[in-house]
Order: sequence, then structure tokens, then C-alpha cells
Amino acid sequence: MGRGILLIATQNEHKLEEYRALLAGVPYELRSLKDFGVDEDVEEHGRTFEENARLKAERYRDLTGALTLADDSGLEVDALGGEPGVHSKRWAGDVSDAERNARLLARLLGVPDGRRGARFRCVIALAAPGRPTETVQGSVEGEVAWAPSGRHGFGYDPVFFVPELGATLGDAPPEVKNRLSHRSRAAAAARELLLEGRP
Repeated sequence: MGRGILLIATQNEHKLEEYRALLAGVPYELRSLKDFGVDEDVEEHGRTFEENARLKAERYRDLTGALTLADDSGLEVDALGGEPGVHSKRWAGDVSDAERNARLLARLLGVPDGRRGARFRCVIALAAPGRPTETVQGSVEGEVAWAPSGRHGFGYDPVFFVPELGATLGDAPPEVKNRLSHRSRAAAAARELLLEGRP
């Protein structure tokens, strides 16, 4: 019996490779939106990570007819009332990761140690034709560092300090990040669903 196709709802090859590592062993061949010739962006107008993940998974499932995995994730900073949250990517406007991190650090300039708590949260939605959409989630607790550190990862990784690591996610090589990140924890739950034949 051949392997099925699992569409990972991304144009980003880095993210596709990350999912290939996180979902190793599932009976599916992982493909990206590029492989399907899809370049439509789904507007993420949900108020929660779950709503946005569902929106993307169901839209790309409908466009391609394929079992689709989509995620939404972001950084929640306690001192900012949970911001940037669902707006993590767009929170500082159309800027680079380095500029976004600089703006975050500037907002927290007067916030002392002990009040810089934050978490990365990720929700994954799995949408299959003719089946109810399933969602799973994962999170990792940490705090916002005082300065960026590390050359690994992307997004807010260089400014997210993980106490159990004693380092930022930007310091962590991929194999370490893939063991404890919010996406890896959500993906572990998604992997179980896929191995069980759900959705």
C-alpha cells in the first residue's frame, strides 16, 4: 500500500523540513503548498490560534482535496497582556525578525527579571475531506531575554529564554529545539493522531 499525501500548509521550505523531522515515521509523504501550485494566502482573522489553524487547514484542504496540516503559533508575553499573541508575525508591521525582536525588547526595557514571563504556544489543525477537523496544541514556558542570543531558529527564538535549557531557543541546535519547542509538542500530539488514522 502506498503512502498517502499530507499537505503542510506552508510555502516555507525550512518549516516543511522541520515538520519532516517532527513527524518522522507517519505513513504520509509530506508536501508543501508549492508542491500543489497553491500560492493563495489565507487571511488569519481568527481571535485565537485554534481559529486561525482551522481556517488555514480547512481552506487548503478545500483547495487541494488533500489531508492538510496547518498551524498557528506565537509568543504570549505576560507583561504585555498576552501580546503579541495571534498577531506575533504582524505585531510590529512588515519588518524583519531582528527588527521585530528589537521592538519587543524595547517594549520590555523597564520590566525586571521575574516579570518577563512568556510562553510560545502552537495549535495544529488536521483537516481531511469529509471528516471533522482535529486540533492539538503544545506550549513551552520561558521568559523574554534582555538581548538576542544564538544563530539557530527564526522569529522570536533568539529572545525567548528557556530556563530548563539555560539558553534561548536561538542558542538551541535543531535537534534540541525539536525535543521541547511548542511546535514539537503540538506535532507529537498530531503525530499520534496520524498514526491512529485520524482525522
